[in-house]
Amino acid sequence: QVHLVESGGGLVQAGGSLRLSCAASGRTFSSLTMGWFRQAPGKEREFVATVLWSTPHTYYADSVKGRFTISRDNAKNTVYLQMNSLKPEDTAVYYCAAEPYKTYARSPPDFGSWGQGTQVTVSS
Repeated sequence: QVHLVESGGGLVQAGGSLRLSCAASGRTFSSLTMGWFRQAPGKEREFVATVLWSTPHTYYADSVKGRFTISRDNAKNTVYLQMNSLKPEDTAVYYCAAEPYKTYARSPPDFGSWGQGTQVTVSS
């Protein structure tokens, strides 16, 4: 089991930026496909972004494409989510997820390990 700890959430005004971090332990980080998901009150958990274990390929939900950037630092066992041009509809709890050797992962069942989540609130 991979242990994941998110940080970097907070309150920001619309148009602002935040960078989320997720530190992983318990498995060789370079073998992990990493993802970010979010869940707003009363809504299902939704895909935000994924970065694959084997290549620098990244994938994004249409709602965040061009505004958010996922990246990984294998030396630091950490994945990041840079969020720019934030909107009130980005308000949610953001979760980091991990799954070893996954080549396609864009839904919650694709990931076996989850962090505890970090709250992001965007005020209008």
